Formats: sequence, structure tokens, C-alpha cells
Amino acid sequence: MDSPTQNTSLQRLQNVEKRIIKVLELAGGVMDELANPAGPRKESINQHCREFMQSIKDIQVTLRDEIKSACEYRPFEKCDYNSRIGNEICLEKLKYVLSQLDGMKETTDAYNGEA
Repeated sequence: MDSPTQNTSLQRLQNVEKRIIKVLELAGGVMDELANPAGPRKESINQHCREFMQSIKDIQVTLRDEIKSACEYRPFEKCDYNSRIGNEICLEKLKYVLSQLDGMKETTDAYNGEA
């Protein structure tokens, strides 16, 4: 199951894909305008280029943020498995030591009872 963070991250990346497609369409629009037999309209090319550059900048910022976020993601950071296992092992060792001490106490009590 995806966490909400992963889900929104995937949604942002899908939006980036859509913006990349739009950027390619803008580039195609500029190429169409340049290929226009009546000659390119300067204002149309300028508008497409401004929109293209702004979209590229937005895509770059979003991708940079997503890369930074992915590098910071540590799914096992708050996992306490290792410490819990370590505690369980220590508990078992203590139980063993206590049983050995109980055995030693019984032996000394038996020895002192005979004497």
C-alpha cells in the first residue's frame, strides 16, 4: 500500500510528464510557425518561447524537489526491529544467567545444609 507521501509524489511526477508533453507541443508550435509560408509571426513565437522557458523552469524545480525528497526518504529510519531483537536476546541471556544463579544457590544451600 502506498503512503500518502508516495502517492502525492507520483502525482507530481505524472504532472511533470504532462508538462513535458505540453513543452513538446509548444516546441512543435514554434516549428509550425517558423514553417509558415506567410512567414513566422514574431509575437506568436515570442509567446511560445516564453511559455516554453517558464515550463522548463517549472519542470526543473519540480524534478529537483522530487529528487531531493527521494534522497531524504528512509523507510526504515523509525524501525525499532534491531533494538527490539537486541532486547529480546538480552532478556533471554538474563533468564539463563538467573537460572544458573538459582542452580548455584541451590547447590550452596544443599552444601550448607549438609555441613
